[in-house]
Amino acid sequence: MSAVTVTLTEASSALHAQWDRLRSWVGAVVDEDVAAEPSVLEGWTVAELVAHLGRAMDALAVCTPLPADTIPFTLAEYLGTYVARAADIAETTRELATQISDDPLRWVDEQAANAFRQLDALGPADVVVQARRGPVKLSTMTISRVIELVVHADDLARSVHRVAGSGAGPDPIEPAALTLVADTLLGIVVARGGWDLEVADERRWLRLAAGRTPYDVDELARALHARYTSEGVPDLGRMLPVL
Repeated sequence: MSAVTVTLTEASSALHAQWDRLRSWVGAVVDEDVAAEPSVLEGWTVAELVAHLGRAMDALAVCTPLPADTIPFTLAEYLGTYVARAADIAETTRELATQISDDPLRWVDEQAANAFRQLDALGPADVVVQARRGPVKLSTMTISRVIELVVHADDLARSVHRVAGSGAGPDPIEPAALTLVADTLLGIVVARGGWDLEVADERRWLRLAAGRTPYDVDELARALHARYTSEGVPDLGRMLPVL
């Protein structure tokens, strides 16, 4: 496959659908007992993951338009900025979770509402905007939010499954959003290496690309396959995780 191009309309639709599904799931499944438990992300509780959902949406809400001649980051470049700020993101999220602990979902809902309002205000043209980590197209910023929600929806679902006696509820990931994210992350890898690959197992690939599953060539072979049977899946150890 070639690099995936996602329009602003497609990204916006996926963001709305994924947010609605995930927010409904969190409201139904994450009670006070579950929220206090450790998540599958080392050092993060379930409550901190929930707080991070609001923080992720706030990143879209604070975007502002830039001059049309501004050169934006690509999606791969923007996602690449996460690594240097990982510790800062974790610390900020922990502090935030403490601050909003009395009514976390109200704060999260406010950030989501602000994000969707700003998305409507900045569109429908795919303008270049100033995001927290640099200039990006509005479509790039929006698809990055879809990636955030899909990855953390999977984190949350796996975290709740680990809590004894809790009901995990339905899948919090919107299927179309998962497909979009899986294809987009593969497109980043393919653009760097030129291979002709397809996603065989979206969830497995998501976890590898997001660093949730340790890299393993056998696991990769179950997640991806070559488009042509005469070819194999290359060793992507130097390229993963994507974020």
